Amino acid sequence: MQNKLQELTDKLYNEGLAKGKQDADNLLEKARAQAAEIVEKAKEEAAAIVAAARREADDTKVRVVGDVKMASTQTMAALRQQIEQMIEAKVIGAKVDDTMGDKQFMGKLLETVVGAFAKGNQSSLDVMLPESMKKDLDAFVANNISKELSKGLSFSFTDAIEGGFRIAPKGEGYFIDFSDDAFKALLGEYLRPATTKILFG
Repeated sequence: MQNKLQELTDKLYNEGLAKGKQDADNLLEKARAQAAEIVEKAKEEAAAIVAAARREADDTKVRVVGDVKMASTQTMAALRQQIEQMIEAKVIGAKVDDTMGDKQFMGKLLETVVGAFAKGNQSSLDVMLPESMKKDLDAFVANNISKELSKGLSFSFTDAIEGGFRIAPKGEGYFIDFSDDAFKALLGEYLRPATTKILFG
């Protein structure tokens, strides 16, 4: 009886052990499959992250290169413009300042312009002159242009103009600029293409 009991116990033990081993093997195989699936998914996700990072890095590189090129182009254009302006100021500036600062030239130019307006039946004019020339031009205006004053010609002096003058038909809403700055700008427009060609080909 003891043997039968031992046999039965051994049999139950062996069957339970075999079943437990089988269950453990099944669980282990399932865990391995899940682990392999997790590893594969992690690899795919890592590859996607790396690809996205590469794309972003490439996009950033393209943007940075584009920004650097644009900044370089803008800097070169600004530098060229500054060089042109410096040369124009050197070539034109002093000559215009000398010419527009010449009281005799200014008087003749003013007389010619006022005369031209008078011939066109437009003698009602406002003339703005530089404050710095008031003393010199007062006498000229009184002596040479006084006959036009009775027809509505009025003169004023301002610090807004350093050389030359501005003339405006009364009530017309515009003026014609004969100031030194206007002449510099006008001459600069004509000189700029030649300057650019000489400097930059």
